[in-house]
Amino acid sequence: MSTLLLAVDVQPDFMPGGALPAPDGEAVVPVINRLLARFPHAVATQDWHPADHSSFASQHPGRAPFETVTLPYGEQVLWPDHCIQGTPGAALHPALDARRFELVLRKGFRKAIDSYSAFFENDRRTPTGLHGYLQERGIRDIAVCGLARGYCTDFSAEDAARLGYHVTLVEDACRGITPEATAAGARRLLDRGVRIVTSDAL
Repeated sequence: MSTLLLAVDVQPDFMPGGALPAPDGEAVVPVINRLLARFPHAVATQDWHPADHSSFASQHPGRAPFETVTLPYGEQVLWPDHCIQGTPGAALHPALDARRFELVLRKGFRKAIDSYSAFFENDRRTPTGLHGYLQERGIRDIAVCGLARGYCTDFSAEDAARLGYHVTLVEDACRGITPEATAAGARRLLDRGVRIVTSDAL
């Protein structure tokens, strides 16, 4: 059975010094590079927002980052401006061994809707196309890593499980924005049957 490493949003804006940093976020890069050498297939996602994206607090006068608002598709956390298309913070981290990726899937590029998951936009219905890509290649086992826990890594893993994949989240190849979001994400993943392991257990 074909297996795939899904590296989620390994971008400088999600690392210390970036616009929306996960503490110790840069530490995932060497772990992911070691994993890339061991998996026969690999895909990366890349957060790729227009400068006026609706999830940015800057687009909601009187609102601050990390507040929650209701948008047409439901509740949305407002973020600092981050991963703006074409900026250095939106690039894949330069130390990441990007040669191993068969596909780099850009998400969050639609102005009106955010996209945490590698599989669906935040309306939970609009597909990114990744599921079809993996189905055509016979991939059924996915290991998820990257940034950030509680949001993009966890939503990606949860959706993969919901779609019928066998899913593992590689804990030491991920970092979270907050401990609270990481803990909430872990509960959702375990409820979906996602295994949470460290890279040495793979």
